[in-house]
Amino acid sequence: MIAGFSDADLSLVQAALRERFGRQVAVEGVETEIRLHPVDRELTACPALYWKEDDCNFVVSKTGENQFRSMFFWSIKDRFSTGKEEYDNLGDCVVTTLKMQEEASRLREAETTGR
Repeated sequence: MIAGFSDADLSLVQAALRERFGRQVAVEGVETEIRLHPVDRELTACPALYWKEDDCNFVVSKTGENQFRSMFFWSIKDRFSTGKEEYDNLGDCVVTTLKMQEEASRLREAETTGR
């Protein structure tokens, strides 16, 4: 069983979200099911943090002690990850995810508005 996020982890995530969005963001503790290794046939239940901001959904899963994975998505067809399979630092995982989402959001807006 993978231990959940600590109070320090939650504080770190909240600080990163305040920096990115300029306000407090509601973060929920959830559970994800993940193949920890590509050869695994079974999924492993992992603690995760979920939030939604600017119509985008974010998930950061804890896959082991100091092991994290993240993704963000607007819809099932419109999902993104950071391109890095796993992080050994929660702060790096969250900040990279937020930066990549910000850039993806800009590109989506440019495609929509033609700018």
